[in-house]
Formats: sequence, structure tokens, C-alpha cells
Amino acid sequence: MDVSIGTIWEAVCRALPDAVAIAEPGRETTYGEFDERSSRLAAALEEAGVGEGDTVACYLFNGAAYLETVFAAFKLGAVPVNANYRYTGEELSELLGDADAAAIVFSGALAERVTHAAGHVRTLKLLVRAGDPPGDGPAGPDVPEWEELLAGHAPREPRRRPGSDRLFMYTGGTTGRPKGVVWRQSDLLHSLVVPIFHPLGVTELPATLDAAVAIATGAHQEGRAPTTMPVVPLMHATGLFNTMGALMVGGRAVTARQGGLDPEHVWHTIAERRVDTAIVAGNAVCRPLVDELVRAERAGAPHDLRSLRRFISSGTALSDALKRALHERAEVTVVDAIASSEGGPFAFAITSSVRDLPARFFPVPATRVLGADDRPVEPGSGETGHLAYRGPMPLGYYKDTEKSATTFRTIDGVRYAIPGDLATIEADGSIRFLGRGAGVINTGGEKVHPQEVENVLLTHPAVTDCVVVGVPDATWGERVAAVVAVRQDSAVTAAELRDWVRRCLAGYKVPRSVVLTDGLPRTPTGKLELAWARKAAQDSDAGDGW
Repeated sequence: MDVSIGTIWEAVCRALPDAVAIAEPGRETTYGEFDERSSRLAAALEEAGVGEGDTVACYLFNGAAYLETVFAAFKLGAVPVNANYRYTGEELSELLGDADAAAIVFSGALAERVTHAAGHVRTLKLLVRAGDPPGDGPAGPDVPEWEELLAGHAPREPRRRPGSDRLFMYTGGTTGRPKGVVWRQSDLLHSLVVPIFHPLGVTELPATLDAAVAIATGAHQEGRAPTTMPVVPLMHATGLFNTMGALMVGGRAVTARQGGLDPEHVWHTIAERRVDTAIVAGNAVCRPLVDELVRAERAGAPHDLRSLRRFISSGTALSDALKRALHERAEVTVVDAIASSEGGPFAFAITSSVRDLPARFFPVPATRVLGADDRPVEPGSGETGHLAYRGPMPLGYYKDTEKSATTFRTIDGVRYAIPGDLATIEADGSIRFLGRGAGVINTGGEKVHPQEVENVLLTHPAVTDCVVVGVPDATWGERVAAVVAVRQDSAVTAAELRDWVRRCLAGYKVPRSVVLTDGLPRTPTGKLELAWARKAAQDSDAGDGW
């Protein structure tokens, strides 16, 4: 089936025009409306000069506008690009510049941050504001508003697109700069067979477009199509890819209201919309949800979880304590995946009741753990190796052949994705995940490169030396911590240094704890013992746990 995901969506929209595709607070969008609105946006993009191979950035909160922007890009053969809505103006400009962005669609509440990009990213041909900014907030650049733009353009006629069309998934990576992982849509389709098609009893990717549509219409009519709620942002691969898959098989995408995570609202939405599949990112998202379940129970008004069947997590650790709490309250299967934007999933820990705990990760057939000299690690040997995946994977990183050659390697004639995650294999074949070996901090699914934060801290006049490390955290998996040497005559405080970082970097990159000291113990060659720094950070501000 050599077609793009957009072509599959178009065919499903024609087959199910009156079915609800997207449900967001106060609005439902049918498949027919999804197609028409995306076609109008595609016409506007095309009129602005955006075409095949051009990149279209989604700087948006969860909602219909995000998915319609992706669909519009697919219709043109353009390339959707995720832009983290937590980025500051300068960080956004850096990403858009790296992506050679031809267009950006942004949530109105983020308008002020887009002003910087409007003045610095020379490749931009069109900026579109989706929704007005808050009444007392800055207006940002003077650009077309979403609904007005759609109303001013007739729907673009559908044109079949090939599976060679692309999608970029930007990730924090290991260099401090976001890197665009380039997915060919045909490869992405194959990677969705297990999470999307297997639950419907389909073991292989449909061979034809007609077969794909038949699966979607059958699943919808029989009530088997998923109703999926990405609690995690759509800007993350886990949220976007699973939601895209739900729309390929006649399901519904349900989103919460925009803004920060509101656990009570999420559970009310799950009950109201009869959500059967919720997508989260480890403890950082799941723990507040479980806390709300407990609070509601103690208040005598427990949440209705009868519709919930699957709870999918990826990107960071999900503890057994939280899985237990879910299993005790709902007949739910928890699917915990080790995966990355560069490929996978490498392994799953699947539990359907408390009897399945403690959870263990078992590798998929395409996964290997490669040790010294790229030899497979033997189960039970205790040897540490790198997780490697030889299934459907990206083409590489955009405009970075050197990094692509490091991550996507051919060994004995087989191409592997090896993002740098360390693991061992237990005697029973399960995988023990040890984390990223390159020093990247994974805090709640967000990747933070220590050097980037250190560079900002070192610009403060009171700072003479510093080190940034990740330390264990029960909620976030890891938290960003800094040990900072300051001038003896300085009265600078930890709070001031955190504010200093916040001026330049996204909030999740700001150290949650800062230890002030007179100096850091370094060797004559300038090396610092990271174990010492982590211990200093942990001793200063030990985290609590479940």
C-alpha cells in the first residue's frame, strides 16, 4: 500500500463523513468536516507558496487545529513539524530555522513567543494564529486568524500522495539542540501495525487502500474503533502517532481543554466521552491522575472508569505503584513501552491486573541488546549493552549526516536504530532498562541536555563553575539539578539562578534544585566526578516517592 497517511485519512473521511473524528471541549468535528477544514488550510498554504517537501510547524496545544494542520500538510506532500509549546521565542526560532520552516500554525496564547520567529526565520512564508490570545495578553505578530483564513479559501481537491512523503519529529537528542527525526510515512505506517491494527485483529498492514478503509468502516460500525485521548501533548511522538493511528481505523480523538494538566477535568472527559484508550507519559502525567482518583474516592464521589480499557505510556518510567492503583480501580490493560522518536518500540511491559505485577519489559522480535564489538548480549550475563531496533525506523536526522550515521547503523548488513539507551537482559529474556548513556536528562518525557543549561548558568556574573545532572525523581523519572560554584563576595541565591535560566530556556529545563558551593572538584584535565555532583544534588533536595 504505497500511500501516505493523509491519503488513508481522506479515504476514511469519504467513507465515514458523519462520524465524529475529533471531540474537544465545546466542539465535535466529523470526519467530513475534518477533511474539509484541512483542505481549506491546505489551499491557504499552497497559495502562500508552501508545497511538496516544505515544512509546516505545529506550535499548538492539543486540539482539532493540531490534527487539521498535520492533515493539511499531508495533503500537499508537505512535512509536519512538531514545535514544543514550552519553548521560548528564541528556542522556537532555533527549531524553525533548523527545520527550514515554510509555515507555522500557532495557538493564540503563544502569540508573543512567535514574534521573535516572525522577525528572524527568513524561510517563513505564512503564519497562522489558531484562536485569539487572552484578552489582556499580547497580540503577537499581525497574521491571519485560523477561522478567517479557512473561510477565505475553497477546499483543495484531494490528490493521492505516496508513502515516501515525510514527517519530522523533533526531539531533544543528545547535543542540546533539537534534532528533526525524519520519518517516511510508509515506515511510520508499518510501525503502527502492533499498537493500532493488532487490537482490531489485523496482524499485518492492509495491502490496499480499499482494505484499509474496509477495516476502518467495519471497526466503526461494530463499535471496535478506539476512542483515544492523548493526555500527553500531541507534540510528542507517543501522543501524535497513536492519535493518528486511531483516525486511520475510524476511531475518535478526544482532547482536554488547553492549558496545564487538570486531572479532574481529564477523568470527567474520559467518562463523558466514553474514552477507552488514554495516552500518558510515565509518572509525570500518571501520578497526578492517580492522586485525583484517590481524592475523589475519599470525597465520596469516585470517577467513572467503566469505559477505560487501555492505558498507554511511553517516553519515561511508569512505576508499578501507579499501575497497581489503576488496576485496583478499573479493568484496564496498562501498556508501558520503551521507545524513542528514533525508533522502536524496543520493549513492552503489559499488565492487565495486579497479578501481573511487578511488571517486566520484554523485547519485541526486532530488538537486540548489543554489547562490546556490537555482539548480542546474552541473557543472564549481566553485561550492559545498547538497545538496538531493526524494524521500521526513520531515515535519519534532518541535515545531520554525522549524527545519523552514529544513531542509524548498519551491522552485518542489517540497519539498526541505536539511540543510546543502555540495558541488560535478564535470564528470563526480560530487559532491564538503564537509561540514556549520553548524559541526557529525561524529565517527564522531555529531554534536557546538561550542557545547554550549564551554558546559561555560566553567563551569570556571580557563577564561576557549574554542573547540571539528572537525579532520580518519583514523579518525573529524573529532575534537573545544578551544583553551582559562585563568587565568595556574591549574595546570589538559588532562586535567582533558576530565574536566570528561565529567561532563556523552557521551564522544564530550569533546575528544580540548585546547590551553591565555593568550587567544584575537578581534575587537572578539567573533568568532574558526576557521581559526586549527583550525590550533592540529592543530599540537598531529596525527592519524595510513591
